Amino acid sequence: MNPADAYNLCCQYHGKRVKITDSSGKVHVGEITKVDRRQVWILPDRRYRGYGLGFWGFGGSGFGYGIALGAILGIALAPIIFF
Repeated sequence: MNPADAYNLCCQYHGKRVKITDSSGKVHVGEITKVDRRQVWILPDRRYRGYGLGFWGFGGSGFGYGIALGAILGIALAPIIFF
C-alpha cells in the first residue's frame, strides 16, 4: 500500500477500531486517534491483541503510538468480538 492510499484510508477510519498490518508482519489492533502525512497514531486495544503495555499517553501525546504510513501493508476495520 502506498503512503497516499494509507493516509486516505486512515483518515476515513479515524476514530474507529482497526487492524493494521505493517511491513514487518506485526498486526496492530486499536483505535486510530490521529493521522498526519507521515504517521498514524493508534491507541492499542488491550483486550484484542493490542500491545496492552500502557501506551496511553506515550511520549506525553495521549494519542497512543505511531506507525509510519510507508510501513503499512494493510488496514481493515477490526471486528467487534464479545466474550
